[in-house]
Parts: sequence; structure tokens; C-alpha cells
Amino acid sequence: MAYFERIRDVVSEPFSSDVIRQRTSAGWQMVSIEWRRELPDSETPSDGAFSEAIPFGLRISEDCKRLEVDPHENQVLLLMMDLLAQDFSYSAIVSDLNEKGFRTREGRPWSRVAVFNMMPRLIEVGPRIFSSEEWEQRRIKLARREAP
Repeated sequence: MAYFERIRDVVSEPFSSDVIRQRTSAGWQMVSIEWRRELPDSETPSDGAFSEAIPFGLRISEDCKRLEVDPHENQVLLLMMDLLAQDFSYSAIVSDLNEKGFRTREGRPWSRVAVFNMMPRLIEVGPRIFSSEEWEQRRIKLARREAP
């Protein structure tokens, strides 16, 4: 299987074709060019423009054609769901997430408000989580802990 390295050049001055020549001679292939402009107040975003945030627990796939599960964020969702199922308080969930080194997408420690704001997302992903093999293993482990 071939592995690819990707880089992104941020253009901060007028673009020069020399950049393309340098990258090409170093073995790079151009795979996309992204353009942006500030919309005048008189214009509205075009149809298909995506302005929503990507739901927590998902990321854009390598081919940029779909959303896929983000393993790190999915672990956060699983842990939150697990702790909620065990009737932990928001404060206890926050402590557990932060102690285990998990951070929000913005890189900040979790807070009670941030966990509370995840509730709609947990409701949305609940059916997928509850039907997963990993959840079944967690349920069995929890049942063993509670058995006398």
C-alpha cells in the first residue's frame, strides 16, 4: 500500500509559479487549489456552501467526500456515555475527562457547560454507540463489577 505525505502551503503574498516548480521538482504533486474571498454584504453564500461545524466524533475523510468516525473524539463520546450510564455527575465526568488528558476540539480542558452542550450529540450517536461491540464489552465489564 502506498503512503502519502501531505502539506499545505499558506499563501501570504502574491502567488508565484516558482513555488509550483520547486514543489514539483521535489516530488510533490498538486492535488488541489483552494480559493477564498470575503463576501460583500450584498451577497449571500452560494447553494451548497457548508457553514455548519462538523459534528463532534466525526472528521472529513482523506478523500474529502464524506465524514468518518474520528477515533479520538469517539473515545470521548464513549467515555461520556459510559459515565452517564453509571449516573456520574457532570462534575465527575469533567474531572475524569480532564484527568485522562482529553480536551475539547479547541484544545481546552472540559467544563460542565462543555459536557452539557454535548448532550444533543450523545443522543444523536447513542444508537450507534449502544450497538457497537465496544459498548457491549463495557456493559459486560460493568455488570461484573456490580455483581456480588
